[in-house]
Amino acid sequence: MGTAIESVIDGKAEAIRLALIVLLAEGHLLIEDVPGVGKTMLAKALARSIDCSVRRVQFTPDLLPSDITGVSAYNQERRDFEFKPGPVFANIVVGDEINRASPKTQSALLESMEERHVTVDGTTYQLERPFMVIATQNPVEMEGTYPLPEAQRDRFTARISIGYPTATAEMEMLDTHGSSSPLDQLKPVATGPDVRELILAVRGVLVSAQVKQYIIALAAATRTAPELRLGASPRSALHLLRASRARAALDGRDYVIPDDIQALAGPVLAHRLLPTAEALVERQLPEQVVARLVAELPLPHP
Repeated sequence: MGTAIESVIDGKAEAIRLALIVLLAEGHLLIEDVPGVGKTMLAKALARSIDCSVRRVQFTPDLLPSDITGVSAYNQERRDFEFKPGPVFANIVVGDEINRASPKTQSALLESMEERHVTVDGTTYQLERPFMVIATQNPVEMEGTYPLPEAQRDRFTARISIGYPTATAEMEMLDTHGSSSPLDQLKPVATGPDVRELILAVRGVLVSAQVKQYIIALAAATRTAPELRLGASPRSALHLLRASRARAALDGRDYVIPDDIQALAGPVLAHRLLPTAEALVERQLPEQVVARLVAELPLPHP
């Protein structure tokens, strides 16, 4: 699957690998970067590489919550209301520029991302698995954006940045994308049931008590770090555990090692942390704080 996506996104193997980790960890992915570096292309490529239902939502300031979840409409023939499902009823939901919508509309995704169901007019509708939200957002300082609330960011398993391509990758992009879109040639390499089986296999990856203690210690360290006014939530520790299982499985291991935790700590934890005003002035980013804590925290003993 990673090879198929790399045929569309050149030179970004690490970002693609992290996207696959989030998929197998039953999580959701937030892709944040400046416009034009391939955020939506990565989301579409991942969605197209799986033969399952995919819906894309372009978030705009006038988008309503019902435009995402669906609405009950009156059926003249049946003389009753019937539910018209929204785009959230898909295996993979691509939310483009999620931070251009109002906080009210952003919050329409909260229930579906956490509980895997949607409640409309008092009726709860279950979502089919696998279910993954891949959201892209522009940096907060860009014009016309609303910062995602903490509760929304905490629902995303990991946040990644694409970054600018190397000169070689950019030249290759001009050669291949200049005449046609590689997305047109991308064929599904897995089905929904295949992904469900892989997710079940990932759930069986062993995590020792020492590694679990290491995750807890890392989360606790963020809550007492002087540079942060909001540390990692218990949910983030659970997401880190699930993601580390998926990383171990992709490496061909049936057990998690501390290296998995250290590699994923930044993408999984940093976007949930809030720096203090002093840290902002000194330009100490949450990513740097997480890297420092990982370097300082003693490794678990076998």
